[in-house]
Amino acid sequence: MLPDSPQASATVSRRGLRWAALLLLAVAAVIVVTGIASRHSQATQLRERADAQAVPTVTVIAPATAGAGGLLELPGRIEAHARAAIHARVSGYLKRWTADIGTPVRAGALLAEIETPDLDQQLLQARAELASARSNLVLASATAKRWQALLASDSVSRQEADEKAGDLAARQAAVNALQANVERVQALKRFTRIVAPFDGVVTARSTDVGALINVGGAPGSELFVVSDTRTLRVYVNLPQSAVAAVRVGTKAQLGVPELPGRRFAATVQATSQAINAASGSMLIQLSVDNARGELLPGGAASVSFDLPRAAGALSVPPSALIFSKAGLRVATVDAANKVVLKPVTVGRDLGAVVELASGLAPDDRVIESPPDGVVAGDEVRIAAPPPAKAASAGKP
Repeated sequence: MLPDSPQASATVSRRGLRWAALLLLAVAAVIVVTGIASRHSQATQLRERADAQAVPTVTVIAPATAGAGGLLELPGRIEAHARAAIHARVSGYLKRWTADIGTPVRAGALLAEIETPDLDQQLLQARAELASARSNLVLASATAKRWQALLASDSVSRQEADEKAGDLAARQAAVNALQANVERVQALKRFTRIVAPFDGVVTARSTDVGALINVGGAPGSELFVVSDTRTLRVYVNLPQSAVAAVRVGTKAQLGVPELPGRRFAATVQATSQAINAASGSMLIQLSVDNARGELLPGGAASVSFDLPRAAGALSVPPSALIFSKAGLRVATVDAANKVVLKPVTVGRDLGAVVELASGLAPDDRVIESPPDGVVAGDEVRIAAPPPAKAASAGKP
């Protein structure tokens, strides 16, 4: 067969096609293998990334050792040392008033006068009835003496003489009763002058000239309110955990919103000696000097107690506590970076930190903010501490 024959050309063409097909198959195999390897690598990376995200990153802190004292800050309510709501004892019309709100008054100072025309007529009638009874008493006395003289000469019977003596006693009793009635009306008449019961300041006036005054003591019907604000009382609900540390004579610091930055010295004067079952706290009363009138009764205050802490007590931030049906616990991290849940007992809640009475050791690594759903044995990743700030230029 000649090399340039048609059969030879067909053989060469078939061989070229075969090699081309083999080459295409090899390229396709390389592409398939490369794709499979790339997908496997991506799946591995995704799995590793998912596994990395499944392990939460947490920040751990060491329990703080309690210092010499702890600051306990509680809300309080300021009240006047003495407060008197003054009501009317007699009915009438307000004739005049002499003290408005904010007026300092002394004990016995006149606040207002009430005009009582009905009471004046009652007094006139009582005096007239007393005068009539006294006249009858004089006549009865003379008659009884005369009949006693006649009895001595046997001119009248003893029965008649005793009747005249009984009439005299009845007249005397009537005079006494009418005299008491006059004194009662006179006593009521003295209540037409409204006076201050003690030294203080008029903090409310709810009447005016010509107003109808009715007798009563219902809330809201007072004419004036006088308060002694030279010394104020402060009432605070003390948590049961701090009851043992606060006693009569304990010092405290008082602050009010209207005077930011100012602190006033206060002293515990009395305690209720009972725990309120609803709030779990005990009511205590403090006294604070207010000679300069800077504090206002009826306002809110913040009361701070510097209380001694228990020796060896540890404290953690409130965010580290886990509240569940199993009780109060704290999440810690062991040497293998596994979560360990430890039950703890709260000694005192100091606001920014919570003092623990038991459950933690000083070398425990506490998770500052445990993630939701954390359980014992979970693996965690410890977050790297933030880098320290570089020292300022010119400072050692």
